[in-house]
Amino acid sequence: MEKTGGDWAYALANGLLRESLPRRWAHTKGVALCARRLAPLVGGNAVALETAAVLHDIGYAPALAHTGFHPLDGARYLRDSTGVQERVVRLVANHTYALLEAEERGLRDELAAEFPLLNDPLLVDALVYCDMTTTPDGLRTTSEERLREILGRYGEDSVVGRFIRRAAPHIHASVDRVRAAAAEAGVQLGT
Repeated sequence: MEKTGGDWAYALANGLLRESLPRRWAHTKGVALCARRLAPLVGGNAVALETAAVLHDIGYAPALAHTGFHPLDGARYLRDSTGVQERVVRLVANHTYALLEAEERGLRDELAAEFPLLNDPLLVDALVYCDMTTTPDGLRTTSEERLREILGRYGEDSVVGRFIRRAAPHIHASVDRVRAAAAEAGVQLGT
């Protein structure tokens, strides 16, 4: 039986991130809180969104970091060890335009073959929105500020810097689509 949301996802992410990567854990909790706020917007996908939000960065955990590319490492662990729903695994694998970073790392074909993109644009955009409007400390921010913070932390010429500069228009478009959908549906996004 496939797992859906719930305490197990929080317990797993907590166990993998809280001690070794406390700031990453703070970010994760903020992303999950954002996902919870978007529940009325994504309807029947609310549990999948929150579960993916809680698990999206577990690939950074030292115990799971095999390739050094956190979406792939996290998704492989989830697929091979947890029984979580495939769509959650595919969301984790492809969160925040991961295919573009995978290309920078020479892992695009591997990621695409193992974890095809999910064909649910609103759900995919919602996870991008939550990730890219949450600071490393779990606070709300704008996508513009978040991208500046990432570039400042990694440097413009790093793998992450090159990826984030390429992904920026896509990230901002995802954020704008979620804001528009929320406004149309009367869903408050919060600050």
